[in-house]
Amino acid sequence: MCGFCGEIRFDTRPLDLGALAAMNAALAPRGPDGQGFWQQGGVCLAHRRLSIIDLSPHSAQPMVDSALGLSIAFNGCIYNYRALRAELEAKGYAFFSHGDTEVVLKAFHAWGARCVERFHGMFAFAIAERDSGRLTLARDRLGIKPLYLAATPGALRFASTLPALLAGGGIDTDIDPVALHHYMHFHAVVPAPHTILKGVRKLPPATIRVIEPDGRERDERYWQPLFETPDDERALSFEDWQERVLGSLRTAVERRLVADVDVGVLLSGGLDSSLIVGLLAEQGQRGLNTFSVGFESVGEEVGDEFQYSDLIARHYGTEHHKIRVDSTARLLPELPGCVRAMSEPMVSHDVIGFYLLSHEVSKHVKVVQSGQGADEVFAGYHWYPPMVGSQNPAEDYARAFCDRSHADYCRAVDPRFHGADHSRAFIAAHFGQPGADAPVDKALRLDQQIMLVDDPVKRVDNMTMAWGLEARVPFLDHELVELAARMPDDFKLCDDGKGVLKAVGRRVIPREVIDRPKGYFPVPALKYPRGAVLEMMRDVLHAPRARERGLFQAAYVDELLAAPEAHLTPLRGSKLWQLALLELWLQEQGV
Repeated sequence: MCGFCGEIRFDTRPLDLGALAAMNAALAPRGPDGQGFWQQGGVCLAHRRLSIIDLSPHSAQPMVDSALGLSIAFNGCIYNYRALRAELEAKGYAFFSHGDTEVVLKAFHAWGARCVERFHGMFAFAIAERDSGRLTLARDRLGIKPLYLAATPGALRFASTLPALLAGGGIDTDIDPVALHHYMHFHAVVPAPHTILKGVRKLPPATIRVIEPDGRERDERYWQPLFETPDDERALSFEDWQERVLGSLRTAVERRLVADVDVGVLLSGGLDSSLIVGLLAEQGQRGLNTFSVGFESVGEEVGDEFQYSDLIARHYGTEHHKIRVDSTARLLPELPGCVRAMSEPMVSHDVIGFYLLSHEVSKHVKVVQSGQGADEVFAGYHWYPPMVGSQNPAEDYARAFCDRSHADYCRAVDPRFHGADHSRAFIAAHFGQPGADAPVDKALRLDQQIMLVDDPVKRVDNMTMAWGLEARVPFLDHELVELAARMPDDFKLCDDGKGVLKAVGRRVIPREVIDRPKGYFPVPALKYPRGAVLEMMRDVLHAPRARERGLFQAAYVDELLAAPEAHLTPLRGSKLWQLALLELWLQEQGV
């Protein structure tokens, strides 16, 4: 796990090495163990390293293979790199390192850009070809690893984070009106290629982009799961699907143990993270480090789930670490750092939880497994069951998921941002694509390919990497995702959602963490802002920079500030925090 950046020029002007140095410096938290630069012709790559596999200098990056004429900057982990290495050695390739980066480089030479189809893992990379001057960018199937892009005069820059591109300068920082609509409407999910800034785009997941030295480029999408049950699996029983899911999940968890350092687990106490702990114990892991975070309660809303994480920790004898966060003493002072670590503004209340938890975890281990993705893959959210038999699935989905109507959006933002209902149009278009016929499958596909990428997955990547911590997500193993997509909806939706996964869990972990109300990382202080937290939001929205920017209509802001607890979204998020967070993010990024 690392961070990288680079530039490819399409004219005769020299590369801006000063900008590249500033970009790479901004990536330092993602890779505290080393850095490197490489330049040839019109291409430059820079890298920050977090040493996880092959801790020696032989796997330092950017990695250059002069014999093959290839150079690479790579972020992520290829879990099956040893098997691929053996296959490449059988083809005659000789290796000078023992890590996965060199495997990616030689796989690209052996099989071309479609080598990504052979990878089990999470990745983003840039590979420069010496002889042709061509640059290839790629991103993993589920978008676990990020890759941001910015066009500058005569060049293209790219980086693992948006703030790194800002550090290089020369970026159009005007607000993208389409992205603003998504942010305010689609629960802060801004689908690729958009970002909140006009001058920055992001490579979509499962995409290969080939860039020629003259600036021509072409994209290829290399993975698209089908949400239908094939004929040879239609006769499978509920028990049969349990066996398949359990076998695939065991493989996914085992794959993510590949490391030359210890691997821990983020343990919320829910089904998903507890199941990971149980499967690791089943595979013989002892003395496993597990980590939980909790916040103070506000009113009737409890701020932690320690009773369940403690139960799992005791049951499996883990080395358990808990952190408690007081909103005044810890949350407010740490919030600016958390916001600066966001590549894009993320409104989910639990972002600060992941940020503080990751800081604590980084003191003990460099790699953790996390339960993100299970709800989107196995239908765990409350909006899936009502989709069954829907006559207007896009509208029913939007009613449950989206934060506000278009009319409310127009009340909130300055009239210069009024326009089309971009988010509802996007949802309708995505639901209309072939490959998912049932309304539930349309919703699951949208959540897996769009919402998951730019909410939970991005949240975990940004907050863990802010502290040089690598997070691995076994529920997003692409083979497990494909299996779940083929499963009949009834088996996913039964038992109030995640039916098959709950049945699997009852065979592995204590039932008490399964047969209970669904929980999450609650942060009541941001959901029901009071006292110092409310004053912080007021100060942010009334700051001179906020008034100059003029994103929001003053009457709407005052309405939310007057009664913040009365203005919640359908997903029970704070509308006031949504406004304050966007403005705070812009201020902390120097925009």
